[in-house]
Amino acid sequence: MDIQSIAEKVDQSQRISDEEFLLLERTASLHDLGFMAESVRWQKHPENRVTYVIDRNINYTDTCISACKFCAFFKAPEKGNGYVLGKNELGDKIKETQDLGGTQILLQGGLHPDLPFDYYLDMLRFIKGTGIHVHGFSPPEIHHFSQIASRPTTEIISQLIDAGLDSIPGGGAEILSDRVRASIAPRKCNADEWIRIMGEAHDQGLRTTATMMFGHIETVEERLEHLRRLRDLQYRTNGFTAFIPWPFQPDNTLLAEVEGTSAVGYLRMLALSRIYLDNFDNIQASWVTQGPKVAQLSLFFGANDFGSTMIEENVVAAAGVSFRLSEQEIRKLVTDSGFEPCQRRMDYTLVMP
Repeated sequence: MDIQSIAEKVDQSQRISDEEFLLLERTASLHDLGFMAESVRWQKHPENRVTYVIDRNINYTDTCISACKFCAFFKAPEKGNGYVLGKNELGDKIKETQDLGGTQILLQGGLHPDLPFDYYLDMLRFIKGTGIHVHGFSPPEIHHFSQIASRPTTEIISQLIDAGLDSIPGGGAEILSDRVRASIAPRKCNADEWIRIMGEAHDQGLRTTATMMFGHIETVEERLEHLRRLRDLQYRTNGFTAFIPWPFQPDNTLLAEVEGTSAVGYLRMLALSRIYLDNFDNIQASWVTQGPKVAQLSLFFGANDFGSTMIEENVVAAAGVSFRLSEQEIRKLVTDSGFEPCQRRMDYTLVMP
């Protein structure tokens, strides 16, 4: 087992093993990883296209009982200084999104201790009345709804679908290792529960995304565990549309002493993800955390999607990172990189001009 033999497997669209992943992580150069990841990208997307979606991230509340060590956004319930968006505010945000050509909203919020499950169903019905696609409620939120409603998560998902939920974002995954989660997010669902809820959603016909927030207290082996869990579930359900890895942003969090991931570290992890996740069609660049220039480089390290225009983003911004890009800027960045920019929907069907 050496770098050259692994590269030959990758070039022939063969699945790499966990041991080969670890060898690449420890010994492959940035050039080697980029070369292999770009090979996978072209195998899956020979059309020279880079996609993006026009949407906004609506955080319906910042009140949260989870108190994750990595989060600079949440407000503790006992502080009484959090917010809950009303329908007028939601309606205004959605109208602005639609006026800008947006096709969906990313709907996520804190784990609020006092809102009943009917609140979320009513919110969904209101939003669906606008005609927009709702990409909402990550597995920790669904797990929270299950607890406050005393109903199994399969039933919760079914009711959310009936109320208008169209797809589920991959948030709240962080690192799918219980050692890590017990340290940085002990009140959230565990790794098995996150995977189970995603599988239940796929079984009920919902497509979802998957994410990984890396670069805090996890080991390389725990990053691999995360990717393995995703790859295994994808083989069973084929329900994930895309994978989005991004580095932890330490400022204004309880983990502020953690050294941030460099651009090289990000590109290495992005490339490794593209090489290992052989059954994922799409990998997103994270310009929201990395900025436009590194996002351009991402297109040569396995990414085929530029992500969202993020008309609104609050969580990463709370950690002091405030990159912003318009649709026109995204299209120019993609074009300048030698690709054709194309607007897409959540399921990666194209929005035709």
